Amino acid sequence: MSRKALGVLVHGAGWVSAQHIAAWTHHPGTQVVAISSRSLDSARKRAAEFDLQDVGLYDNLQQALQHPGIDVVSICTPQHVHCANVLAAAQAGKHLVIEKPAGISMDQLRTMQQAVDDSGVKTIVSFVLRWNPLFRMLKKMIQDGAIGRPYYVETDYISNNGSWWSGWEDARTVEQGISALLVGGCHAIDALRWFATTGEVEAAKPVEVYALSGGYRKGSTREYNPLSNSWAEGASPMEYDGLEVLLVKFDNGVIGKVSVNADCIMPYRFPIRIFGDQGSVMDNRIWSHQFPGQTDWVELPTISPDSSDVSHHPFQGEIDHFVECIQTGVESHCNLQDAIQTHEVVFAAQECYRTGRPVTLPLD
Repeated sequence: MSRKALGVLVHGAGWVSAQHIAAWTHHPGTQVVAISSRSLDSARKRAAEFDLQDVGLYDNLQQALQHPGIDVVSICTPQHVHCANVLAAAQAGKHLVIEKPAGISMDQLRTMQQAVDDSGVKTIVSFVLRWNPLFRMLKKMIQDGAIGRPYYVETDYISNNGSWWSGWEDARTVEQGISALLVGGCHAIDALRWFATTGEVEAAKPVEVYALSGGYRKGSTREYNPLSNSWAEGASPMEYDGLEVLLVKFDNGVIGKVSVNADCIMPYRFPIRIFGDQGSVMDNRIWSHQFPGQTDWVELPTISPDSSDVSHHPFQGEIDHFVECIQTGVESHCNLQDAIQTHEVVFAAQECYRTGRPVTLPLD
């Protein structure tokens, strides 16, 4: 007997929503039945872009949630409204895809988790790089013992975010964006957790954080555009430090270093370094005890996380995985409960800046 297609509401019609819609429409077991946004016109344009016929269009989430046949909601709105969106959708009994960052405070995240627990819905947070081909290949090699037991991991999110990005005005402020680490660097934290353990679908648990912040760009109205390699004056300034560097200790003894550099004058990069007791990883290059007589790095010919463009990210893999979780009644390895541990590192860094001392996790 064939399964009924899951009906999907995509809430938010910005940059990333196009990738969610594309992934949902390409899955044979799902159908986008409604789109909602702050602007009815933007919802209409998204529907037209994908030639979606007979979909509900709304500029009010509560009204959209009443649309017939909705099983899942993709939250694609700016981060500072995710909490309210998640609470509304969870209380309506809808499964949830939540764009990162999931929330802008630990209080918000705990409130969201309580609503999810109360409703019993499934969740996934879009740390979508877990489905990147290089990530998947490295994770499998670590599981198979190619580098032995990891003991030190480095990941970095190097991206000069600015007004070239459609989400800049919502993300650049302390009130709504919080920090460079939360806005984009949380991807690198999640990668650090992902590679710091040998489990097939396991991310390591952080237990201690020490952080420093700095850089030069905070408050500046002179802006670099990495897409055009050009400069402009009069830009809306970033209100927080653009550089954050953290040391993270995990409960399995692995030490990690993670950074975000939003001040960099260069194209986007996502460096990865993994050191094990029988081998090492440098981005897509491997040095392993499994290659006897190795005289040079073995290069993996696969897709790396080398672009900040969301169209480059593997949303299809994420959505396919989540649909399977809903259909089989299992939790995703990237659900809200797991993602809270990634976010907690961000807020531990904020606490460290205030006290100048290492911060023990979990946070009170």
